[in-house]
Amino acid sequence: MALLTINHLSKSFGEEAALTDVNLTIEPGRIIGLLGKNGAGKTTLLKLICDLLTPTDGEVLFEGAPIGVESKKEIAFLPERTYLDKSMTIQQTLRMFQDFYDNFDVNKAKKLLADLDLPEDRQISKLSKGMQEKLQLVLVMARKAKLYILDEPLGGVDPATRDYILDTILRSFDDGASLLISTHLIADIERILDDVIFLDRGKVLLTAQADDLRNETGLSVDDNFRRMFKC
Repeated sequence: MALLTINHLSKSFGEEAALTDVNLTIEPGRIIGLLGKNGAGKTTLLKLICDLLTPTDGEVLFEGAPIGVESKKEIAFLPERTYLDKSMTIQQTLRMFQDFYDNFDVNKAKKLLADLDLPEDRQISKLSKGMQEKLQLVLVMARKAKLYILDEPLGGVDPATRDYILDTILRSFDDGASLLISTHLIADIERILDDVIFLDRGKVLLTAQADDLRNETGLSVDDNFRRMFKC
């Protein structure tokens, strides 16, 4: 059974169409890049998957059932913008997540914090933007979920740190889980991708296995994207 199935999904805000007739399937155990320019509809699609928005048309199914309370337990979402209470320390935030999520592994979180040099006694307001993004990533990846959704996880991180964070992500989720990463930094994440989705102006232009796309065109995923969108 597919992990996630999206059927004829559309979303409009007033007269503006953010997504139009999107059809996608995500299988277990895959790392998928949701790739598109800013404003392509990536964040809208992710919020619909997480039941944070209501579709105008179509449906999202998780393991064959409509998105709802049960599926939210199995989907770990990293939004693009910070949502943390900056008056709290990292340690206090860990306790809050442990109380809120049954599948939050606090020991795993502490190991990831150590890997990323984030001290537990530090107040979040004292962290740089990049450090706050690292903390949010730790909080998401420390959950034992079936689907991890990351919206621009590398946007505020310096290039030297990106590979280290990607390796941390790869070490942090189970083999049977899937990972959906939305980003415009394609060259930085290409090496970890199994599948790619090209999204433009709310429409899916291409879905493919990353290796097949490279073999068929003789180009990297990043170069294919640039050629298609004339970047």
